[in-house]
Amino acid sequence: MKAQNIGARLREARLERGMSLRSVAQALGVSASLISQVETGKTQPSVSTLWALVTHLGISIDDLLGVTPPAAAASANAAPEFDLTPGSPAIHPVQRFEDNPVLEMENGVRWERLAMHDGGPADALLVTYEPGASSSIEGRLMRHAGIEYAYLIEGELTLQLDFDSHVLRAGDSLHLDSVRPHLFSNHGTTAARGVWFVVGRRQQNRAMPAAPAGDQGERVGTLGSAVDVLRAMDNL
Repeated sequence: MKAQNIGARLREARLERGMSLRSVAQALGVSASLISQVETGKTQPSVSTLWALVTHLGISIDDLLGVTPPAAAASANAAPEFDLTPGSPAIHPVQRFEDNPVLEMENGVRWERLAMHDGGPADALLVTYEPGASSSIEGRLMRHAGIEYAYLIEGELTLQLDFDSHVLRAGDSLHLDSVRPHLFSNHGTTAARGVWFVVGRRQQNRAMPAAPAGDQGERVGTLGSAVDVLRAMDNL
């Protein structure tokens, strides 16, 4: 299991689309210096910054992780690894712990992508918030498509949902419509870790406008509102 060099992949995606640092920074409402530091690996993005970047660039989380979707693997090899046609062999059911693709983000937020296949009904993540970590360092609530289901394995995690706050402890679970403004924070002294499943995001995303393409410098939303990493997982 290895953390991915996401900065280099973000820079490659930006250059492929002919976007300047300045235009991306203006669109996201952050400094060009921050984008540059993320791309060069001098700093890790926060959850909200990463969501904004992948949405604006129109890339997927699998792109960042260097994961080849089954469809791409099938086109590159004579014999596809996964075949979903009736009567075909089942998708491999096991993903080993050491093979989990990992994203490390600013101030101690860690995502591990769990076993799934391209086009599946749910996105599965093992999420860790270290003490003091938050899904948005700026403290801004975020929104995205889908319904979230989560189970907290250990630690404590505070969910701010609209104007209410809820403290989740080990053994607690949650479900919420992710279009509602929300924020996760760890105010405790030990790591908070849980399993997340997000369902229905693909159906909602089809009805949502795509992020603007090209070096237009248009604002696509603040870090706390229109950013949507789950939408970007579909490799828009």
